[in-house]
Amino acid sequence: MTITLPIEHSTKQQPDCDSPFESPSPLDSLRERHCAVYYTLLWRRKQLLVQLTEEPKTPYLPPLEAEHWLTECLQRSPVRLVKLPATLTEVNLEVWANACAKAGKSAFLQVPNTKALPKKTSRVQWWLKRSIEWAIAALLLLVLSPFMLVLSWLIVKQSAGPILFNQWRVGERGKLFRILKFRTMVAGAEQLHHQVMGNQPGLHKCENDPRITSVGCWMRKYSLDELPQLINVLRGEMSLVGPRPWALYDAVRLSPEVRHRLNALPGITGIWQITRRSTLRDIDAVNRIDLGYLGEWSFSQDLKILLLTIPKVISGFGAY
Repeated sequence: MTITLPIEHSTKQQPDCDSPFESPSPLDSLRERHCAVYYTLLWRRKQLLVQLTEEPKTPYLPPLEAEHWLTECLQRSPVRLVKLPATLTEVNLEVWANACAKAGKSAFLQVPNTKALPKKTSRVQWWLKRSIEWAIAALLLLVLSPFMLVLSWLIVKQSAGPILFNQWRVGERGKLFRILKFRTMVAGAEQLHHQVMGNQPGLHKCENDPRITSVGCWMRKYSLDELPQLINVLRGEMSLVGPRPWALYDAVRLSPEVRHRLNALPGITGIWQITRRSTLRDIDAVNRIDLGYLGEWSFSQDLKILLLTIPKVISGFGAY
């Protein structure tokens, strides 16, 4: 079954929408706008394939508030997963991802298939890597849990808000997952993201980001904010060593020629983190590094990267 569906999205600074209105959130100083985005929905074997369409076809459904309505529809639907076009905007992807999460459905970006993955080319080594990484992550969580409790207390003492920060990232085979970090910014900092970054090209990183707290600055310097990602490793969403886990606002800017990189399982650390880290913000350059890592992958290389990460973290190399 195929239908055309216009969904009314609440977006930030969309140039093609009319009728601006003030955001209801006091923490969000950006102006928001409503516009209808047309999708063609195609059901295939309990999978929902979402495609963008420029002009509506009949029959189509009337515009509705996106996330709440999508959640209700997905909850009633027999589909198990939703495949989203990589050409969607960050805001539209987030609407779908949130709705899928609330409905208990998996959300995936539509990315080109590739056989050039360690999981397919070196199955035995890959299985060994994943088994050892799971054991290391579990052990580190157990040993570091008292220290992580201290960090949690410092975060709460510094500023009001949740201890953990979660954000949608692109994982293995394009699957969207929530990455976990200790909160290093003021509460509601995500609503101010585009106001701080503006039209900055490359990776959205800012050396003197005004949203970062003093405790957060210290944690970022030594990568302590990334300790909760050990939970992502135990869930199977991340690896200890692997390519960079792309945020939605970075993933949507990848060129079609390199989107197949999104099939790889992302890691907490990797070649990019130990060689350039925040000093390299060119998206294509980061992708080339990650593709080179995947093309030459070996278990011994991952072990070397893991060992090299320790002195880099202690020295605060390239972190902000």
